[in-house]
Amino acid sequence: MAHTIHTFFHDDTFTFTHVLVDSASRDAAIIDPVLDFDQKSGRTSTVSIDAVLAFAEQQSLQLRWVLETHAHADHLSAATIIRQRTGAKIAIGAAIQGVQRVFKSIFNEDTDFPTDGSQFDHLVHDGEQLALGDTKIEVIATPGHTPACVSYRVQDDIFVGDTLFMPDVGTARCDFPGGDAVTLYYSIQRLLSYDKHTRLHLCHDYPPNDRAVVSVTTVGDQRARNIHVLDGVTCDEFVAMRSQRDQGLDMPRLILPSLQINIRAGDVPKPESNGTSYLKIPLNLL
Repeated sequence: MAHTIHTFFHDDTFTFTHVLVDSASRDAAIIDPVLDFDQKSGRTSTVSIDAVLAFAEQQSLQLRWVLETHAHADHLSAATIIRQRTGAKIAIGAAIQGVQRVFKSIFNEDTDFPTDGSQFDHLVHDGEQLALGDTKIEVIATPGHTPACVSYRVQDDIFVGDTLFMPDVGTARCDFPGGDAVTLYYSIQRLLSYDKHTRLHLCHDYPPNDRAVVSVTTVGDQRARNIHVLDGVTCDEFVAMRSQRDQGLDMPRLILPSLQINIRAGDVPKPESNGTSYLKIPLNLL
């Protein structure tokens, strides 16, 4: 049941997109793909995901899944682009339905905007296994950053989304709608209960002090060095730290365009009468 992992870095949003490959069948999954977006002009482009798809073609991969760890607030998803080009199915945590309901209200979406997750092909649940050739992908519910966060485990590799960062960066924020620091603490403890050699593949890295960008860490390294949640940090201590820290954080640069796209599985809002799609900016709300 051998598998390989290939990682691409999106400089503008500090995002890692991972390509998981079942070695025998050459079936593959793309985890957390990025759609390029220029905020000044409102233009999207596919330069970054084109590179990922070109790699898949060069390697003769059959793309079966696009796996979203959550509805990201810091980059736009390219999931729909991948589905249109390859037929791969898009999966996300089943709690996305609640996230859609919240942001349907925030963005005053049309009454016919569905909040049943039907924009995605498959809503995953904790403990579920997805097939990728002979490789089994286990779904681990890891809410706290958002209610719909999930991680994906393949043997000794876990794709953790925003739940954890490198040890010198810490952990995800919890001040978005539906976020909860207590819930995040216990989600992290669940991840850190795996063997110390288990590899944790990150969705982002924001390196301090000119450190090189790193896409993978280990359970053991997190337990020994994570500045927010290393061994010995209690839930109460974590919640106090997280609450104080979150109060001083700015909103992510792309939160407004990202969430409107990402609750649609990477699709754009339906065109208006002039044939153009629009994104909204709610004033004085977030």
